[in-house]
Amino acid sequence: MGKRRHCRRFLQKGDFMELYIHIPFCARKCAYCDFLSFADREDRQQEYGRALIRDISSRGGILFREEKPRTETVFIGGGTPSLMPQGFYERLFDCVRENFSLSPDAEITIECNPGTVNREKLAEYRRCGINRISFGVQSMNDCELSLLGRIHTRDEAVQSFRAAREAGFENINIDLMMNLPGRQWNDFERTLSETIALAPEHISAYSLIIEPGTPFFAKYDGNPELLPTEDETCQTYENAVRMLADAGYRQYEISNFARDGRECRHNKGYWTREEYLGIGLGAASLIGERRLSVTRDFEDYLRGLRYDSDATLTENDILEETVMLSLRTSDGLDLHCLEERFGIECRSRIEEKIADYTRLGLMEKQGDRAFFTVRGFLVSNPVIAGLIM
Repeated sequence: MGKRRHCRRFLQKGDFMELYIHIPFCARKCAYCDFLSFADREDRQQEYGRALIRDISSRGGILFREEKPRTETVFIGGGTPSLMPQGFYERLFDCVRENFSLSPDAEITIECNPGTVNREKLAEYRRCGINRISFGVQSMNDCELSLLGRIHTRDEAVQSFRAAREAGFENINIDLMMNLPGRQWNDFERTLSETIALAPEHISAYSLIIEPGTPFFAKYDGNPELLPTEDETCQTYENAVRMLADAGYRQYEISNFARDGRECRHNKGYWTREEYLGIGLGAASLIGERRLSVTRDFEDYLRGLRYDSDATLTENDILEETVMLSLRTSDGLDLHCLEERFGIECRSRIEEKIADYTRLGLMEKQGDRAFFTVRGFLVSNPVIAGLIM
């Protein structure tokens, strides 16, 4: 029965819809960041808030359903959503509840930067029904935070976490960043140890990626000697996975670790290709098999322009997404469901390649399910590319 239920989920959409809301404001752009965010437009927050509420009221302008869409997760990301002024989220969630059927046990997450929340804001979040906070801590070392261009200190991170606990939040994530320039495992081990001591329900640990167009790219591109070596990067990742497992955090995705039952439901929806609606500047949506993206031009968005990209996915697009997203998770790829959706020839072709990667120690196969080993996660992108070629 369990497998059949999974396959129906795998094959059909429309049970519920996730909601993502983008807040593009930040106090200062970090040196590594290539996200769609602005450090110079905080004076436009009220205008932007009105535009968000306009789009939520129209359900993004793309839902032609008479009934309110059932919504089980809401994720407010950025940018730094906790920069929005007092009272904004009460208005926002009044609008959400008018236009969406929000489940009583919905997971509602807000991303916060340490040092940008206080008792009053946290109390407002609770009143709105927000029940999960994700703190962008990145490091517990003030020198590393300065290197990254973060606006908070280690002490502010701890204080913000404790304030959220005192406000009644029982589901908190902490984002961390591994493999910073000039750093090795011992440096990250101290940050990870201090984070585990706080006992958050969820920890996300990402490796730094040097993105084009960022100050880090200008500084480090072409200077690999300033960055950890490939062996050091692998050691840090493998040690972190082991240390988190020993502390009771199960790895359920390449970079995500959680106590039992505390996986991020919203992100799991992305990885299983549930429908989601993105509201706000640059936000993406998956409606049926349509992928849409909101304009990234701030002024155009305020004027009411929504989507500058709307594409219907091909069968090959869906296959590639299914393989890529499934293999990001520790549950891996269900080959039985793959066969039901794409046919026996597709399964056989991919299964043959999986056997090659299994012999290399990068993948494992148990029954109808294939998944990465820890080593495999480290080289997942080229392996996935090899599977779907």
